[in-house]
Amino acid sequence: MNLSSKWLPRIWMWFQNKNWLLKRISEGILLLWIISLVSFAIVQVAPGDAALSLLRVDTVAVTTEQVEALRQEMGMNDPVYQRYFRYMSNLLKLDLGESVMTGRPVAAELSHAFPATFLLAGTSLLLTIVLVGVFGSLSSRFAGSWIDKFSTGFCLMGASIPSFWLGLLLIDLFSVRLHLLPAVGMANGGLILPSLSLAIAIAPPFIKIFRNSLIDCARQDFIRAARSRGISEKVIFMRHVLKGSLIPVVTILGVSFGSLLGGSVVVEVIFGLPGVGKLAIEAVTRRDYAIVQGFVLSIGILIFLINLAVDLSYRYLNPTISLKEAERQ
Repeated sequence: MNLSSKWLPRIWMWFQNKNWLLKRISEGILLLWIISLVSFAIVQVAPGDAALSLLRVDTVAVTTEQVEALRQEMGMNDPVYQRYFRYMSNLLKLDLGESVMTGRPVAAELSHAFPATFLLAGTSLLLTIVLVGVFGSLSSRFAGSWIDKFSTGFCLMGASIPSFWLGLLLIDLFSVRLHLLPAVGMANGGLILPSLSLAIAIAPPFIKIFRNSLIDCARQDFIRAARSRGISEKVIFMRHVLKGSLIPVVTILGVSFGSLLGGSVVVEVIFGLPGVGKLAIEAVTRRDYAIVQGFVLSIGILIFLINLAVDLSYRYLNPTISLKEAERQ
């Protein structure tokens, strides 16, 4: 009897989580199909001609017959539905096509550029977590003091300055004037300035939310009950207040991951980092639309996976979410 009462709820919860995960995966497949359709449509209506860019008509004289022959070879004269069917068939085979400029597979171009973007995003995210943890904790601990006011001023400054403008200011200060850090590239601490510009730009809303969440959670009745039982403040903060305050922060952090990737596009160009953002900008200027499509699709997959990880973290930080879903079903 005791064994059944102990394991049956766990088995039931496992099936509930499995059904939830299958539902989210099916939603993700539908979302990716919509993203592929939108990216294909954008490329079709985009200005310019990839054949003209490939032939370099601005510097080399070509004939109309040469242009038409290349368009025919590239399949650009086929009806739209045939081009879309060919595009989706290649996607199902995990084939993103080839770059018209380099002749290399798009997957190889993206895999070569993604490590720099992941490194930049990871470093920026780490700095963001440090800023949120330090300023949010101190602001909630000393609410109303000069520390709280300084944190509020920092948040206003960070929210008011765009990341690309902040990056230019950091280059002028640390690279041009002080000669402490490089202005371009990733060597010799080259990631510090772009990561700092992104972190300062995206941290302010997290700091305010984390501060208010810590204050609200510390006023809950169960926290007062824990104090009345003589539990130390350190244990109360780490096991109850901090864990209960992380859910809204994790929510917005996951939603804002797309903004982090979008901001990294501009930052990569400013600091000359060889990431996917810089690759996408170059592909747009060269009308290399296969890379643009691969970029949009890969970013969509990443955002979906991040949101899925955020939802899973909910179930760890607040197990009552799974229980409430089970009760509704």
